[in-house]
Amino acid sequence: MPSHSPLRVVLLGYGLAGRVFHAPLIGAEPDLELIGVVTSDPERQAQARADLPGVAILDTAEQAWASGADVAVVVATANSAHVPQARAALEHGLPVVVDKPLAGTAAEAQDLIDLAQAQDRQLHVFQNRRWDSEILTARRAIDEGLVGIPHRLESRFERWRPTPKGGWREEGPAADLPGLLYDLGAHLIDQALHLLGPVQRVFASVRRVRPGMTADDDTQVVLEHVSGAVSILSVSSASAFTGPRLRLLGTGGGLWIDSLDTQEDALRAGRTPGDADWGAEADDALIVTGTESPQSIARARGDWPAYYRGVAASLRGEAPPPVDPRDVVQDLRVIEAAHESGRLGVAVDLDPPAGHVS
Repeated sequence: MPSHSPLRVVLLGYGLAGRVFHAPLIGAEPDLELIGVVTSDPERQAQARADLPGVAILDTAEQAWASGADVAVVVATANSAHVPQARAALEHGLPVVVDKPLAGTAAEAQDLIDLAQAQDRQLHVFQNRRWDSEILTARRAIDEGLVGIPHRLESRFERWRPTPKGGWREEGPAADLPGLLYDLGAHLIDQALHLLGPVQRVFASVRRVRPGMTADDDTQVVLEHVSGAVSILSVSSASAFTGPRLRLLGTGGGLWIDSLDTQEDALRAGRTPGDADWGAEADDALIVTGTESPQSIARARGDWPAYYRGVAASLRGEAPPPVDPRDVVQDLRVIEAAHESGRLGVAVDLDPPAGHVS
């Protein structure tokens, strides 16, 4: 437990992101204290009161700005609100955590970084899936040289939802930043740059295949990395059959992980991140090293709580941000290139290449 008082946090939004992801993860971090939730929806206000006794329920973001100069703001609202609400928090002198996507364009994201620097306040982006079990396992395989030099990453978030659920994520206008490329695709792209380094060329198929869709629901992105490695990424809500969650191939072997990290399922089921078996996966990974036959190895434990642990340490000046916001600017350059590639049907070169700084 910290010897000092926890840092106070106000959460904007209590939909899926705020209720399922952010509130439990903030609550699991002893160096943070959730003191307020902002939502104007009566049903969500009632849900927040039931879930979070003792936490103030606020009607407007303006009430959050008045919570005090020592409060951090977490923006977990609709995608279209991320930039204006992050800007408002920074202009009021408050550090801010923004759910992904940080913005719709790399230029908008860079503007927020510049504002944060001008205000001398921190800007964090919630790329929690860097701490998925499969990504931590792949990171270990690369860092320890278990598969040699990586030359191909295949990574996918695929599901079978033949009937759209509706709402702005599937049927909203472009200004709402709907679609899978800005949603799960933002995670896959961030993970690919995190694992395999800078990207110099992007080719993508960005499609709408289910009736009534106005945003992409079946998208594949191919990234050519500066190293010569290739990432093949797929996000789909129209996949009746799904492949393995991740394959990492290298000059000395390969890694196969069949199933998706289960931390989201645990949070949706109301489990607490402090549980003894948090992040543990029931299935193993398969790995080939050298000429050996495939072997089962235990997957790394997923660790989404590490994100807010890192935010707290960064806010106290004890560590760098868990995710450098400049990384997300580069992710958005790739997302923009993928949209352009899908629209034009050509590969798009990135000059300079898009690469993470952290």
